[in-house]
Amino acid sequence: MTPTQVGMRCPECAGEKTRVIRAPNVLAAQPRVTIALITANVLVFIAEVIQTPSAFSFSGSAYGSLVEKGALIASLRGNEVLGVAHGQLWRLVTSGFLHENILHIAFNMWVLYVFGTMLERVIGGRRLAIVYFVSLLCGSLLALVTTPHGITLGASGAIFGLMGAVVMILLERGIPIMQSGVGWVIVINLVFSFTMSGISWGGHIGGLVGGVLAMGALQLGDRRRSPALGMALCGALAILAVVGSVLVAHASLETGASLLVPTGLVP
Repeated sequence: MTPTQVGMRCPECAGEKTRVIRAPNVLAAQPRVTIALITANVLVFIAEVIQTPSAFSFSGSAYGSLVEKGALIASLRGNEVLGVAHGQLWRLVTSGFLHENILHIAFNMWVLYVFGTMLERVIGGRRLAIVYFVSLLCGSLLALVTTPHGITLGASGAIFGLMGAVVMILLERGIPIMQSGVGWVIVINLVFSFTMSGISWGGHIGGLVGGVLAMGALQLGDRRRSPALGMALCGALAILAVVGSVLVAHASLETGASLLVPTGLVP
């Protein structure tokens, strides 16, 4: 054996250069995807305020054409052009970028920044985006199940998904969820979801479950040393959420509400 700078090597290998593979420095990366999501939400809210100036308050409501055309609703009896049941699938996503007022978006963006930056620095921007949108779609699905004829809007279904993803990472690393503080944040937010009026608890639960499943799929792919498998499973989850939403929306046509009275705002 021949002593070298990297330890003892056989004589045949001593003269060869050692191949060094550098792992991506994910922890040092800037949370670009999180900032992009926050920016998109804020820009959409500015457009809402231009249409409905009262939305720029703590008690006002943004109900302009953006909300009418982009908020989540399954169907409305007597209106054949409103709702997911009528082919408006974009509502499953656009509803997650609409907010009722300044308090609504301020709280959501603060939580998105906290959990988004935390998660993005661990799993990277691409995976964060995957978890976010799978959670958004799963949240939309359960929101349609619980309030098919009410308007549902807000980013917190997807944000709950980020919380669920953080829980999966903590479990994988053997870190107690409640001691980390994340568990208590989820519990407190779920309590608010079920005790405060006008909140779509279905969107919150759906997003949380979606985040857990999406992160679990990515972790499974990592364990099998096949990231593509994790991506494919996340894609399957997204497709199932969309198909499920369409089926739920069509089922709501039989008992469609005639007035846009019920609300399922997701704060």
